[in-house]
Amino acid sequence: MNLVDWHDAPLSDAKRVLVIGCSGAGKSTFSAALAQALGLPHIPMDRDFFWLPGWKLRDRAEIRRMMAEAAAGERWIMDGNSAGTLDIRLPRTDLVVWFRLSRWLCLSRVVRRWWRHAGTVRPGMAAGCPEKIDLEFLRYIWNFEKNETPEITRQIETHRPDVPVVVLRHHADADALLARLQTPV
Repeated sequence: MNLVDWHDAPLSDAKRVLVIGCSGAGKSTFSAALAQALGLPHIPMDRDFFWLPGWKLRDRAEIRRMMAEAAAGERWIMDGNSAGTLDIRLPRTDLVVWFRLSRWLCLSRVVRRWWRHAGTVRPGMAAGCPEKIDLEFLRYIWNFEKNETPEITRQIETHRPDVPVVVLRHHADADALLARLQTPV
């Protein structure tokens, strides 16, 4: 894997950026800000591909078709996980930003998000999918590093080992990365 320090992230050359990481890590918020700073379209996967009203998961073949169509675009920032679709997204990706924050932080952010948006559809989520939280989702977050990281790593090494991967372990790094775009060179 081609790990790159956030200080050296090739942002100005990136036309297609993939932002991945555990739920609650801040992918969508970061992606929206990065999209605005770079003038790229923002594609939240939960909203655009996965969920139909009532938290009904879209058909897998339809998800993959829609994702392939979006990934074929010349310019985008796509945020979301789904290691099972990295084979579609990685070959077109110029840069991966991987949020790898602590499970405690991700859990606390998800609980705060649920509290803030309980019963309503939060920004960036599919219509008809009010914010919810359950034990299965909390377990997913708790076990994300153990269960998802090996597959994400394998997918990167299989489909795009040369792509620059910026790992962010702290929100301060994400904020500094965004601030770097605001600072004239």
